[in-house]
Amino acid sequence: QVQLVESGGELVQAGGSLRLSCAVSGRTLRRYNMGWFRRAPGMEREFVSACNWNGDRTYYADAVKGRFTISRDTVKNTVYLQMNSLKPEDTAVYYCGLAYERGRQILTEVREYDYWGQGTQVTVSS
Repeated sequence: QVQLVESGGELVQAGGSLRLSCAVSGRTLRRYNMGWFRRAPGMEREFVSACNWNGDRTYYADAVKGRFTISRDTVKNTVYLQMNSLKPEDTAVYYCGLAYERGRQILTEVREYDYWGQGTQVTVSS
């Protein structure tokens, strides 16, 4: 069974930075994308960022492009989300997901992901 555990969420002031981590354990069947999604209160879960199996291809939502950076350590089986210049609208529960690859396309849809972590709360105060 594959398990994902996020960490790093906390309360931060606007303009600050946080780094989220997501550790993957268990046996995976083949190469996979890793993605970050978030869900703000009253909203649907939305895509934030994702990368391919070794992290050399990445994709970002327009709302975070230029501020967030996804990276992946294949030795530690961990994916990171560095978040800079945080805004109050970034406040949400952040989830990491694992999606087995389906060709070269980076996967960005919630329904395409096979496993999820429990989420970590990020709160940005104004």
